[in-house]
Amino acid sequence: MRPVHPTADDAPVRIGAQLRSSRLSQGMTLEHLAAATGLTKGFLSRIERNETMPSVPTLVQICQSLSLPVGNLFEAPDLQRVALADAPRINMGGSGADERLVTPRTEERVQLLRSRLEPHANGGDQLYTVNCAVESLHVISGSVTVEFAGREETLDPGDTLTFPGRTPHTWRTSEAGAEVVWVLVPAAWSGSA
Repeated sequence: MRPVHPTADDAPVRIGAQLRSSRLSQGMTLEHLAAATGLTKGFLSRIERNETMPSVPTLVQICQSLSLPVGNLFEAPDLQRVALADAPRINMGGSGADERLVTPRTEERVQLLRSRLEPHANGGDQLYTVNCAVESLHVISGSVTVEFAGREETLDPGDTLTFPGRTPHTWRTSEAGAEVVWVLVPAAWSGSA
């Protein structure tokens, strides 16, 4: 029996954005990369815009200059989808909140919570802190007042408030309730239903 050879995918290989991202994350300009590789800025720019594909030796040379393993360019990203209907309910405290963890439980870099807040829902009478470096609250609908020691911020639809995660605070809604998204960086906890 004759072996069957796989056919090549018709989709073009697009590695330019990954190369540009790697270069920029290191604070490297096209001039620096050109000097390190001996290639022209114009040629490197065309590669980054996916207008041309370098030869394998040239690609290896670029990746070595960026300290980027060549294989990383061709790995599929780790995608994890969480549908809102399947997101586990969690309890962050307070009252009148239906909260869902919309990032995977195993995600440690960031945590998103989608909350439907009833009229006059609140985070409790006492100020509390969350064990994360940064906390952001984005209001989808309704309004939410966030209370800090000696200060309040009222957020309306489309508003986002960002503050250090360990800042003592609490929150409350008006008679309309609200729909909000909390972003915690890094994830504050692994979550439990």
